[in-house]
Amino acid sequence: MTPFRVGFGYDVHALKEDHPFILGGIPIEHTKGAFGHSDADVLIHTICDALLGAANLGDIGTHFPDTDAKYKGIDSKILLKDVVKLLTEKGFAIGNIDSTVCLQKPKIKPYIPEMKKCLADVMGIEEGRVSVKATTTEKLGFVGREEGVSAYAVVLIYEKTKE
Repeated sequence: MTPFRVGFGYDVHALKEDHPFILGGIPIEHTKGAFGHSDADVLIHTICDALLGAANLGDIGTHFPDTDAKYKGIDSKILLKDVVKLLTEKGFAIGNIDSTVCLQKPKIKPYIPEMKKCLADVMGIEEGRVSVKATTTEKLGFVGREEGVSAYAVVLIYEKTKE
């Protein structure tokens, strides 16, 4: 087994008026929220995909299909915790996570410290291993028109040494 592995994740969700907006495990104040089968936390979903990909364990849809009613409205922090458990069972640990959220409005910079803490707590790692950045698309595309939100993540995982 290769001791270090890198994974990449990407996710998109539509924004819907008068809908709750959960991002990085925390509620965001806005007139629109991300819409999907679960709580539509685009940041957690992309981190899950990146972690699963790094461990060669498929993707979030394989493990938590949107055709399964038990995942309807589920808190994505539960999905992330389950992904970390899968990684641990396969002998991996998380090195670090670098993520970017693409969103025209609202500005999420004030929420980033809370997101990092929440994500680190859920994954059982130090906050210093979790990077969350934000950008707009300069009013271009579906993000710029405020129709949706997207996120990217790159992760490093490593094989735990056997003692």
